[in-house]
Amino acid sequence: MNFKKINNISGWVVFAIAYITYLLTMEPTASLWDCGEFLAASNKLQVAHSPGAPLFMMLGRMFGMLTSDPTKIAMMINSMSALLSAFTILFLFWSITHFVRKIVIGNNYESTDGTALTKIISAGVVGALAYTFSDTFWFSAVEAEVYATSSFFTAVVFWAALKWEENADSPYADRWLILIFYLMGLSVGVHLLNLLTIPAIIMIYYFKRYKPTFTGSIIAFLVGCVVLAVLQFGIIQYLPIIAAGFELLFTNSLGMPFNTGFFVFVLVLAGIVVILLNFAKSRNKYMLHLATLCFVFATIGYSSYVTVVIRSKAGVSINMTMPDNIMALIPYLQRDQYGSQPILSGPYFTSTPIRGEDGRNIYMQTKQDGKDRYVVIDNRTDIIFDKNYFFPRIWGFNEERHKNFYRRYLNLGKDQEPTFGDNMKFFMGYQMNWMYWRYFMWNYVGRQNDIAGQGETQHGNWISGIKFIDKMLGRGDVDLLPNYLRNNQARNQLYFLPFILGLLGVFYHYKRHKNDFAIVSLFFFFTGIAIQLYINNTPEQPRERDYAYVSTYAFAIWIGFGVVYLADLINRVLKKPALSAQLAGVISLVAVPVLMASEEWDDHDRSLKTIARDHAFNQLSACDSNSIYITYGDNDTYPLWYIQEIEGFRTDVRILNYNLLGTDWQNDQLFEKVNDSDPLPLIWERGCFWGRNLITAYFYEHPNLNPAQFYSAEEVIKYTSNPKNKLQSQRGSKDSLSIIPTRRIFIKVPKDKVLANGLVRTADSSLIPDDIKMFFEKNGSLSRGDLSLLNILAGLAKDGFKRSLYVTDGVPNLGLDKYFKYEGTFRKFVPVEYDEFTQRTGLPHYADIDRSVKLFTDVYQFGKANTDKVYYDEKNRLIFYGYRQKASLLGFTLAVMNRPADALKVLNAFNEKISQRSLPYEMTQYDGPEMFFMMVETYYMCNDKASAQKYVRIAMDALKAELRYLTDVSSSNDDNMYFKQRAARSLDYLGQLLTKYNDTELAKEAWQAIGKQSQAAPPAQQMPVPQPGAGV
Repeated sequence: MNFKKINNISGWVVFAIAYITYLLTMEPTASLWDCGEFLAASNKLQVAHSPGAPLFMMLGRMFGMLTSDPTKIAMMINSMSALLSAFTILFLFWSITHFVRKIVIGNNYESTDGTALTKIISAGVVGALAYTFSDTFWFSAVEAEVYATSSFFTAVVFWAALKWEENADSPYADRWLILIFYLMGLSVGVHLLNLLTIPAIIMIYYFKRYKPTFTGSIIAFLVGCVVLAVLQFGIIQYLPIIAAGFELLFTNSLGMPFNTGFFVFVLVLAGIVVILLNFAKSRNKYMLHLATLCFVFATIGYSSYVTVVIRSKAGVSINMTMPDNIMALIPYLQRDQYGSQPILSGPYFTSTPIRGEDGRNIYMQTKQDGKDRYVVIDNRTDIIFDKNYFFPRIWGFNEERHKNFYRRYLNLGKDQEPTFGDNMKFFMGYQMNWMYWRYFMWNYVGRQNDIAGQGETQHGNWISGIKFIDKMLGRGDVDLLPNYLRNNQARNQLYFLPFILGLLGVFYHYKRHKNDFAIVSLFFFFTGIAIQLYINNTPEQPRERDYAYVSTYAFAIWIGFGVVYLADLINRVLKKPALSAQLAGVISLVAVPVLMASEEWDDHDRSLKTIARDHAFNQLSACDSNSIYITYGDNDTYPLWYIQEIEGFRTDVRILNYNLLGTDWQNDQLFEKVNDSDPLPLIWERGCFWGRNLITAYFYEHPNLNPAQFYSAEEVIKYTSNPKNKLQSQRGSKDSLSIIPTRRIFIKVPKDKVLANGLVRTADSSLIPDDIKMFFEKNGSLSRGDLSLLNILAGLAKDGFKRSLYVTDGVPNLGLDKYFKYEGTFRKFVPVEYDEFTQRTGLPHYADIDRSVKLFTDVYQFGKANTDKVYYDEKNRLIFYGYRQKASLLGFTLAVMNRPADALKVLNAFNEKISQRSLPYEMTQYDGPEMFFMMVETYYMCNDKASAQKYVRIAMDALKAELRYLTDVSSSNDDNMYFKQRAARSLDYLGQLLTKYNDTELAKEAWQAIGKQSQAAPPAQQMPVPQPGAGV
């Protein structure tokens, strides 16, 4: 067979390997993070967070329709990611063989030279399969996230550019260019990442159409950047802005109905296109004709965003930012909700904001005198700082944790000003090394473990697996690691082999074809380093960000070239070209993709994982009928959206995210029925919170009110939400302030009703207060989210608390902590004071402790977490850890209440449902060891010494190993010192605990580990109770 046939067949074989791999390892249901949101939004074509992914939603809907079983919809949409990821590998294979073919056999597509074909196909197979089994790409390939689909568009667009190059001299070759721009327009409806291929594609065009020169190459590169800017800003940003200008003109100035201006804009744009095409054709302006067609097809692809407005207008359940018209679409597309980051000029973290300047207006549709109108409800505010700097990397000025991190990382004193050198130190050391190169090395050198770190020795680094090298890199002695770190399934050791093969390919590619090397280098730069330059990460991100970079795709091309170079090197020794090519192919296949698959299969196999769905099921199963559940983080919220919107489970529960309660659109949705959840009983009038209104309300003690008197929340909310009661600021009426006229607020408790509806048990009737009183600090304020929570509580009270209110840990509660009672893993608002037991012991007052026991023993499910067959990564384990926290706290409370049987029942049920491998008992780094020791103490209190000693032994061995490991590492890293000191403190505390229960031998061992002599048992003391906000 000739090259073309073998190339096609081999490509489809590689596709099949990738597709089968991803199908075998994909998650069967929702995953964590944005996956639950995207699944729910895809299934009903709803509006996800800005800037949206409408094409992804439509594709997901198509795949979801392939099954009639709601529980299988997530699997079908996950399979879409698997399929498109496999196609990504197919196009990568063909891209590699295209580049290698040009060097090995030139344009002889009919070649049957066995040695040459072996080199080309081996390069394609090894390079493509290396990317197949790379850590980051494999992770995205098996879940319903946009990155797999985005990678597909990146791969197919780059391949299409190579196909144009291959056929550039044929009459209709430029159809490939039109296809490329259409695909780019489509890809915007998934993710903007695809646009970063443009500079490389322009270089492909330049090298093919022109005689390359240094000056010409620079000009071509600059043209590529201009084309990228035109697509990014001209089409994606300014087309909607111009359309909005037409809409505003025709509606507000000419008195026409809504959407008239938009349709006129479409007609004008179509007319301009027709005129340009006719002009180009009549004057024989081929490039103008081609450019116009490229613009048209990019715009057609981009038109997927029309569905965002249509579906938002339909009032779907998930309607993030409510972009239901062209004016509302602008802030949605420009991600106003998330703010922006400086690129070339901006503040350092020490800069001081001095004022805000009004930027672009934000409009809302309304009626005035019976006519359609757009009114300004807010402005995008541009913050002006006292000092701006060039290329600011240390810019996170609005969060204390960021400021503290910068000072700690740069060794700056409390008031010391950073220099440009400090700025660059952070850029090179943290942003580039930690937040980019570390991820790159994970993929092609090795990964230490799945624990997110911030530079400490034992968490989240890259490793090689070669002990002496890793030790030189500061990773310490692997033999001293605790078992839970040494045996972490994400510990992948690739021994530099993929990286070395890629470096060989870089050298070979540069030597043999400098033009193509420049193309792949640009691809590598723009899909990796350039992204890091643009996103300008702040420290302490909530999750690893490796999914944002695609430079590993370009490096896989060089891995393919490494195979060819290896064949040449072997042939220099053997002098047998055919055998050398075969040996290079086999050696490279085993040393790179086979090694990668064997190392990484266990931590990428999610085929039995159901934790996100199980967690959502557990939370909603614990809720009362027609209740309200306020969550906090993404992983608290999105799985709930999935199980409600797709599986239709507990659609009577209203899910609110506290962070979104600060938005006007979520507050507006509270007035609507959502699925089977009734509208909320609220105090303020609909519409009073739109735009800038009530973003913040300031306490201002009204001179006509008694400062010692408490005033009802209903009255306060009505006063505060009335725009007539705003206080004029010194800068004029435009900056008038919403005020809260008193710092003393109460909510009347309808005792008869809370007893009648079962919210309060009869046994607790004497603990019901007449009023729930709130006292706020002077000169303080409440955010819109806080006001919304107060509004909800006041409305529920007025309605007789017919609906229960639950909050997850971490949700601010207006200082009403004592009224939010534990129930299972979350907290329920119950208007009763602390009982005698809580006041005496400091332990929680449960809403219904027997119900909590039932939840842990009979209701909560964790899939196959008890089987040791499922790998749970750190974010999964954090969810389990939250359950262990609450189970330990409940068990301990039951033991103190002299209910040892129930205490053991709760702890044993939890430990039977979640195995040691799923959540290693010794992993206490998330919230300190207190809760684990509380579980141990509970076993001692309940006279189950065997279980107590079992868990003590596991924890003690881990703590001793961690202490040895960190002592062995010679580092002044503050984080290392923190973990070392904490391990020593934990062993000390463990020794005290064991002494307290007369387990003297184990106590002696604990103290010996830290060089301390045994001591008398300490006085009986209460275990510390976790603060709200810890855990799930």
